[in-house]
Amino acid sequence: MNKDFIQELGLSADNDGSSTGQQGMHNPAAHISSASPVDGAEIGRVSVTTPEQYEAIIERATEAFKHWRTVPAPRRGEIVRQYGEALREHKDALGRLVSYEMGKSLQEGWGEVQEMIDICDFAVGLSRQLHGFTMHSERPLHRMYEQYHPLGIVGVISAFNFPVAVWSWNAMIALVCGDVVVWKPSEKAPLCGVACQNIWAKVAAANDLPEGISNLINGDYTVGEWMTKDTRVPLISATGSTRMGKAVAQTVAARLGKSLLELGGNNAIIITPSADMDLVLTGALFGAVGTCGQRCTSTRRLIIHESRYEEVRDKLAKAYGQLKIGDPLDEKNHVGPLIDAQSVETYLKAIEGIKAEGGKMVVDGGRIDGLGSDCYVQPCIAEVEADSKMAQQETFAPILYLMKYRDLDEAIAIQNSVPQGLSSAIMTTNMRESERFLSATGSDCGIANVNIGTSGAEIGGAFGGEKETGGGRESGSDAWKVYMRRQTNTINYSTELPLAQGISFNL
Repeated sequence: MNKDFIQELGLSADNDGSSTGQQGMHNPAAHISSASPVDGAEIGRVSVTTPEQYEAIIERATEAFKHWRTVPAPRRGEIVRQYGEALREHKDALGRLVSYEMGKSLQEGWGEVQEMIDICDFAVGLSRQLHGFTMHSERPLHRMYEQYHPLGIVGVISAFNFPVAVWSWNAMIALVCGDVVVWKPSEKAPLCGVACQNIWAKVAAANDLPEGISNLINGDYTVGEWMTKDTRVPLISATGSTRMGKAVAQTVAARLGKSLLELGGNNAIIITPSADMDLVLTGALFGAVGTCGQRCTSTRRLIIHESRYEEVRDKLAKAYGQLKIGDPLDEKNHVGPLIDAQSVETYLKAIEGIKAEGGKMVVDGGRIDGLGSDCYVQPCIAEVEADSKMAQQETFAPILYLMKYRDLDEAIAIQNSVPQGLSSAIMTTNMRESERFLSATGSDCGIANVNIGTSGAEIGGAFGGEKETGGGRESGSDAWKVYMRRQTNTINYSTELPLAQGISFNL
C-alpha cells in the first residue's frame, strides 16, 4: 500500500506534538500506538499529554483567548476560510488517513473531509451574521437589546468513528464565535487529530497567530477528565457512548459548566405499504453497513409493515449477498473493518444474544478471516420481535434488526420505545403518513427524515438527538449560540433614571 499520505500530513513514527500546540513538550515515557484495523500495522505513535503539559496548554489557551476574542468576527472567519482551503489541498491525503486509521471506506473518508470543508464554508458566512436581538423597553428613552460574547476555552472530546469531522463541526463554529479550542481526539484514532493540527499550524503561522488558539491533548479518558473538571473550560462538547456522556454531564454540572452531548443512537426506518422499494433498499443498506455500522446515525432497526415484510426481507438479504468486504482503501469494496478486536467481540456477543432470545438470522454474521487483520466481520440481519431486548441496545456494529407492524401508530410507538433518540426515518409516498411522523406525536428523535435514511446529515441543520442521545446540537442552524454567552443590555439616554415597575424613592 502506498502510504505517501502519511508523510504529506507531517506524520512520523513518533509524533511528539511539535505542530499541535504542545511545542517543546515531548513525553518519551508514554505513547499511544495507532494500529490500523485495515491490516494490523502500526501507523505511528503519539505522545500522551502529561498533567504538566495539560496545565501549560490551558494557560496558553487562556492567553490566546484574550487576543482572539478581540479579533473582528469576519477576520476570524477569514482564518477559518484559509483552513478550509488547506483542507481542500490535503483532502485526498487526510481522507486516506481517516480510512486507514479508522477503517471506513475511502469514499467515506473523503466524504468526512468534505464535511470539514463544508463546515468551514458555513462558518465563514456565519462570521458575518452573528447577531443579537433588540426589544422595546417599558421605560421611556431607553433602549434594550441582547448580544452574544465568546465563552472562552471550548473543550472537544471526539469519538473514533468520525475522527476529524465532528471536531470541525465544533471547532470551526467556536473559532468564528471568538472561542479557543482544546481537543482530545479518540485514543483509537489519534493521528487524525495530529494531522488536523499540523494543517492548522501552517495556517496559524502564515497569519502570525499566537499559539493556543487551537490545541491538542492526547490520552485515554483520564486526560478528558482533566477538562471536564476544569473550571477554566466553560463548555465541554463530548461525542461518544451514553455511559461516557452521563459521566461527563455529571462532572461538568457539578461545577455549573455547560456540556454539549452527542451520544448513542438506535435509529429506525419505518417502511409503509406505499414505500418506494428503490429508496428503501438504498437507504437501509447504506444506513446499516456504512462505516461498518459504526455511525451514531447507523440504521439499527427496520420497522416494516406486515404487507411488505417478506419483500423487504428477501431483497435486503439479496443485496447483502452482493456486498464486497475488505481493504477500505480499495474503492471496489463497500465495507471495511470494525475499529478493533474489542468491537469484534462485542459484535459476536450481540449475535449470541439475538439467538438466545429467539431471534432468527436472515443473513448470518461472524468474523471474516484472511483479509489482513482480525477486525473484519460479516454485516448481518436478524428477525426479532418488536420488544426484543437486544434491539433496545446500541451495538456499534453492522447488525440490522427487522420487525413487523400493523398500523402507523404501532410503528411510531416501536420507533420511540428505545432509550436513544437521535435519527429516524419513514419511507412513504403518503403525505398523511409523513406529516404524522413529523408531528409532535410522531418521531421523538432530534432528526426525522422522510424518504431518506437515518445515516448522514447536512451541516446546514443542527445535528443532535434527545433522551439518552444527550440533547446537544452542533454544526449548522443556530447551534452557534451554545458556544457563546448571552448578555442583555439596557441603555438609558434620558436625563432621568426611571425605575422598573414604576418604583420611586422620592429622593
